[in-house]
Amino acid sequence: MFGDKGKSARNGTNTVETLIGPRVTIRGDITFSGGLYVEGKIIGKVIAEDGSAAVLTVAEQGQIEGEVRTPIAVIAGQLHGEVYASERIELAANARVHGNIHYKIVEMAAGAMITGRLIHADAPVAQLLGPIEPEVAA
Repeated sequence: MFGDKGKSARNGTNTVETLIGPRVTIRGDITFSGGLYVEGKIIGKVIAEDGSAAVLTVAEQGQIEGEVRTPIAVIAGQLHGEVYASERIELAANARVHGNIHYKIVEMAAGAMITGRLIHADAPVAQLLGPIEPEVAA
């Protein structure tokens, strides 16, 4: 599952089309489809094209600082920002996520850390906001 660079989270075929190497830092937003494998650092949004079968993989040494929107995310490195995984998110033991994770299915290994909330895609908004305090008349 984790550490299988080039393997699709869906069917095990080689789907990595874009590799961001360990000595690369990208400042700016990225739109992608297919497989995106991050060993370096991205400072900006990482957004999968609508309707694409996209898979984002962040390696152990990889980092993203910004919002992420993708059907499938496999995180083994660091991510600072909101994550929207419309299908599934997999968190490896070394994953460090600082931000809320919006997911349909989550797989989390022992040792993974999240500083934020896990929010299921089907959760009602009222449940996310918590109880509303009644106003007190003076």
